[in-house]
Amino acid sequence: MSIRNLKTILILDAATCAGVFLLGLFAAAPVGALLGLPAGVVATGGWICLAAALLMLFAARQAVPGAALMKLIALGNIGWVAASLGVVAAFGAAMTGLGLVVVLAQAAAVLAFAIVEWKGADAGGRVAAV
Repeated sequence: MSIRNLKTILILDAATCAGVFLLGLFAAAPVGALLGLPAGVVATGGWICLAAALLMLFAARQAVPGAALMKLIALGNIGWVAASLGVVAAFGAAMTGLGLVVVLAQAAAVLAFAIVEWKGADAGGRVAAV
């Protein structure tokens, strides 16, 4: 994997996190109603995503993102996947069909980010500078 590809992944991941943050900050109640989730859950997810986005952007700005930082980001994404499954377990009966699809689809996407970021960390010195 090239540094450019790894940085692109980090920026895409940060952009999705920023989107979730903005929805949680400015539209927690309507998004919550659409998904069948309490607004507080949507807002909390947004704030968590803000912290993650900032960390991802910090990593993307490094010449070569450190392996430990990449693994931290990947583990954070795994935590998000686990929390998403926890949200479905806790609120699934009240969630809308759209809510279930959205939460499970974003969990799958975040898992994909985590796998690629972990592989980028494992590549270590083998990451191409191109």
